Amino acid sequence: MHRVTVRQEIVDRVLARRGRYHWFDALDPRRTAMLIIDMQELFCAPGAPAEVPGSRDIVEPINQLTEQLRKIGVPIVWVLHANSGAAGRSDWELFFNYIVADKVREKTLEALSPGHQRVWSGLTVDASDAKIIKNRYSALIAGSSGLERLLRSLDVDTVLIAGTKTNICCEATARDAMMLDFKVVIVSDCCAALSDDEHRAALENIIQQFGDVMIAAEVLERLRRRSNL
Repeated sequence: MHRVTVRQEIVDRVLARRGRYHWFDALDPRRTAMLIIDMQELFCAPGAPAEVPGSRDIVEPINQLTEQLRKIGVPIVWVLHANSGAAGRSDWELFFNYIVADKVREKTLEALSPGHQRVWSGLTVDASDAKIIKNRYSALIAGSSGLERLLRSLDVDTVLIAGTKTNICCEATARDAMMLDFKVVIVSDCCAALSDDEHRAALENIIQQFGDVMIAAEVLERLRRRSNL
C-alpha cells in the first residue's frame, strides 16, 4: 500500500486558495455510491500484462470499506474494463497500437475481450453490488459505459473512487465525474498505482481541482454524520 500522501506545499496552496483543505465536511449515504475501478485479473494477477503489484495490497482495505458501506446503504459498483473486437483488432485501436507493447498485445487483447472480466479473487462481492463494463480509461466519458445512467437512476450525487491505477482510470473517472457535477472523493488508501510518485501526483491533481482526497476512515466518519450509525 502506498505510504505517501499530498505534499505539504500542495496543502498550503489549497489552503491559501480556498481557506480549507477538504471539500466536504459530511457525505450523505443516501446519495453516495462507491466505484471500484479495474480490480480484475489483467491488473491484479502476478505476471499479468498490465500488472499493478500494489493492487493486491488494497484488497483488504477495499473489503473493509465496502463491508461498512453496505451496512449504511451505500451502493457498491464494480467497474471493469473490456474492449470488443474481431480478427485481432479492437474497438480502441489507438490504445492497442501505440500504448501496448507488441510482445504483450495479444495477451492484453485476450484479457480485455468481453467475458473475461471478473472481480479479482479475494475481493468480497455481494449480490446487491452492481457491475459495469467500460471501454475507456474513464467510465464516465461519453460512450464508455452505462455508469452515469446507473448513478442518475439511483439519485447519486457523490462518488467514492477506489481501485487501480490511481493516476489513470481512477483519476480519469474522477475528472469526468466532477465535470458532470458529481461530488468526488478519491479514497487514497484504497487506490494503487505503479509508483508512489504517480499515486501522489494523482492525489495532488484531484485535491486541487477535481474533488476531495480522504482515507477510508475519514470517508466513513463523514458518512456516519448523516446516517446516525
